Amino acid sequence: MTPRTLLVKNIHTLVTMDDQRREIADGAILVRGNVIEEVGTTADLPSTAEEVVDLKGRYLVLPGLVNTHNHFCQILTRAVKPDGTLFPWLKALYPIWARMRSTDIYLSAQLAAAELLLSGCTTSSDHLYILPNDCTIDDEIRALTDIGMRFTAVRGSMSIGESQGGLPPDSVVEDEAEILKDSQRLIEHYHDISRHSMIRIALGPCAPFTITEDLMRESAQLARSYEGVRLHTHLAENADDVAYSIEHYDKRPGEWAESVGWLKDDVWHAHCVQLDAREIDLFAATGTGVAHCPCSNMRLASGAAPIRGMIEAGVHVGLGVDGAASNDACNLIHETRQAMLMARLRETDVEAMTARQALEIATRGGSDVLGRDDIGHLAPGMSADFIAFDTLRKPFVGAHANPVAALVLCQTDHVDYSWVNGKLVVDQGRLTTVDYDALAEKTREAAIRLSS
Repeated sequence: MTPRTLLVKNIHTLVTMDDQRREIADGAILVRGNVIEEVGTTADLPSTAEEVVDLKGRYLVLPGLVNTHNHFCQILTRAVKPDGTLFPWLKALYPIWARMRSTDIYLSAQLAAAELLLSGCTTSSDHLYILPNDCTIDDEIRALTDIGMRFTAVRGSMSIGESQGGLPPDSVVEDEAEILKDSQRLIEHYHDISRHSMIRIALGPCAPFTITEDLMRESAQLARSYEGVRLHTHLAENADDVAYSIEHYDKRPGEWAESVGWLKDDVWHAHCVQLDAREIDLFAATGTGVAHCPCSNMRLASGAAPIRGMIEAGVHVGLGVDGAASNDACNLIHETRQAMLMARLRETDVEAMTARQALEIATRGGSDVLGRDDIGHLAPGMSADFIAFDTLRKPFVGAHANPVAALVLCQTDHVDYSWVNGKLVVDQGRLTTVDYDALAEKTREAAIRLSS
């Protein structure tokens, strides 16, 4: 069957994020199937296609945003521990998460994905490291496939409980042999390395205070025995995290990661708030990526990550909304704004990050961190993942001189259109693939049951 063609034309400004960072006035995109065929002005592209969407000179179009760190299941426990720092916060929530069932994982993943899609995200990763009862990573994969989001599923794990000096209760840790066996099953069943693939698998032992060094090394060995399977964990999230690493391993977090083979161009670490200059240089030299989660870092008082220094050193940095119980939202365009503001505040420098640099982290930065060369910017041969914002909506009033910067500065709350893999998944601000209201109600019922 010949792929259908889609022409999106009369775009107010087409923000390509390509190698030249072109912003094309009166732009257009021609898509064939799930791949972008042409990008340019409306006048330069063909005038017809099997489907034509006329944006009437009023919409900004840019690459779909990329979410590099999340815990979808936490949407069931938002605001449960509103004032705790990381370790007390986790201790309060572990017992609740231990009651989750398969349907809870499915519903929470789909609702989190819905919120992300409506905020302009088209590709997400998720780090599911607590798998009690009948819960599996498969539940998330089904949920994301059904809603139509591009997905990197991180098979997380915890293997050291309280009785062995770890942070989580023994009831939520797993046997390491079973972790590795299930990780291999997921890779062989779901991982698709082909260009424009919708599902990829990564392996993610949770954090230094929940796993053994053997599990870190064996997970890395397993991942690297397959093409394109990446590695992900939490690192240097706050001062307690650093103290734990020094006390138990006699190493700072970056040094510890290096010692277990977790500084490499197939690895990305979440947070990295407390990395020092030497560790940043190690990340840059090895091609190791960072998922920056500014809202969560502020919420848990973890600190402000040195993102400006990381970027200047050459570290790959993407954005993550983190768990919906430590943010407590899944809105990636808002996260983009917070990343810009946090960088300026940390450095007390208005030039520490511009609006366009923040958008670059949210698009190209995320694709680099997830190891994908088919998303993150708009050009021929790239995946047809792009989003549109109406410049005539109220948040843009008064911002006609610089609508691209306004997208970050003026707190627009939702996307108007979103195409993922060439398919329209948000149409005039409404999801096309699920009944959002019904999904929210089912997830609310699950959350109430879980906490009762």
